[in-house]
Amino acid sequence: MIDPRLAGRIAFAHRLPVKPPLPPGRHPLGLFPERDAILHVPAGIDPRRATPLVVLFHGGGGGAEKILPMLEAHAEGRGFLLLAPQSLFPTWDLVIAGHGPDRERLEAALAEVGSCFLLDPSHLAFAGHSDGGSYALSSGLTNGDVVTHVIASSAGFLSDQVQTGAPRVFVSHGTRDAQIAVAHGGRSHAAQLERAGYDTTYVEYDGPHAYDPAVVAQAVAFFLDVPNPA
Repeated sequence: MIDPRLAGRIAFAHRLPVKPPLPPGRHPLGLFPERDAILHVPAGIDPRRATPLVVLFHGGGGGAEKILPMLEAHAEGRGFLLLAPQSLFPTWDLVIAGHGPDRERLEAALAEVGSCFLLDPSHLAFAGHSDGGSYALSSGLTNGDVVTHVIASSAGFLSDQVQTGAPRVFVSHGTRDAQIAVAHGGRSHAAQLERAGYDTTYVEYDGPHAYDPAVVAQAVAFFLDVPNPA
């Protein structure tokens, strides 16, 4: 039997908060001395009501500050919490050698957010771009008993040793991506997911290896089960 931790399984359960909620704005969670996880809290949410959460994974060589703008305005406008963990090394452990410290750090960050806010168990997404998209896709399927939605932008690979639950998946990829060819990225992933029976939405756009704002808006609408603003 594979050790669930080595397969990327995260020990997380929804519970009632035991700490005061954080005020609106960006907050380092104070969990790690370097590359701490950052939580964006939108204005106007009611901490007594269940709030959706998106966990947003940065690309290789990036960090929270670089990836947060992908969804920060949507978090404010739509009223969901946005958690940006950061890999211990320049990219995620799964990309380098397999699940390890980043799984542990993610687990700690989720527990901390859940201790301050009542989270909506029907709306908890893993999202990311490039290496972050690969991490979101792989870890989201592995932890589909907790993760309800996966949003993967320009992901390079899909690696899951364990499949749990049935998260809904939104995959997007630029047709002019010179770093990860669309045929080997988005198209291949969408086909695999559909064969495996996942509820999959696949969107291609005319663009390079970068997320497209209009497609991101479509992904947010997908996550929140609301009409696409476009």
